[in-house]
Amino acid sequence: MKARIWVAQGKLTKALEWVREQQLSVEDAPSYLREFEHVTLARVLIARYKSDRGTGSIHEAIGLLERLLQAAEEGGRMGIVIEILALLALAHAAQRDIPLALVSLERALALAEPEGYVRIFLDEGEPMAELLKRAGKNKSSFLEKQAISPQPLIEPLSENELEVLRLLRTELSGPEIARQRMISLSTIRTHTQHIYAKLGVNNRRAAVRRAEELGLL
Repeated sequence: MKARIWVAQGKLTKALEWVREQQLSVEDAPSYLREFEHVTLARVLIARYKSDRGTGSIHEAIGLLERLLQAAEEGGRMGIVIEILALLALAHAAQRDIPLALVSLERALALAEPEGYVRIFLDEGEPMAELLKRAGKNKSSFLEKQAISPQPLIEPLSENELEVLRLLRTELSGPEIARQRMISLSTIRTHTQHIYAKLGVNNRRAAVRRAEELGLL
């Protein structure tokens, strides 16, 4: 998503414009369909606070993330739970509350290790690297090892599944992917289910993350 790239590049004005265009608010009720957008909103708010600490955006970000975390935990979406916990750690660190940041980070790492989630942490850059150092060298070593040696798939993806996987990485919806591939929506759903099963994930974002770790994308 472009908004995440803009945040990473420090283009906060563009990211805030995206928030307004999407009509996102911290007051929105958590929704699975807009979960990815609301997590991105939290990223934008954290970046805004780092740019101008006089704003109350960090409190809004933490409140939003805590509500999203509860909804994701109730839905059993572990990939997004780990990402939210990592963002909570970064939000608390931005407030210079390192003890609370490490609490969230430790929870994220405990969930990530058995699932093999790595890219979530590696993509967060220097602020996360500093937190990982504070969490202990053993945690950093785990991340480095997992990033270098991802676990191979027991059953490889077919060519059709790989093509669908590449499109899952885009912002195209299911019906739009079906039209681009010139196949039925039910076939796309079948391919997607097979992809999730083979990658050991239960949602689109986790599938893309796992595929990147395995070098499939």
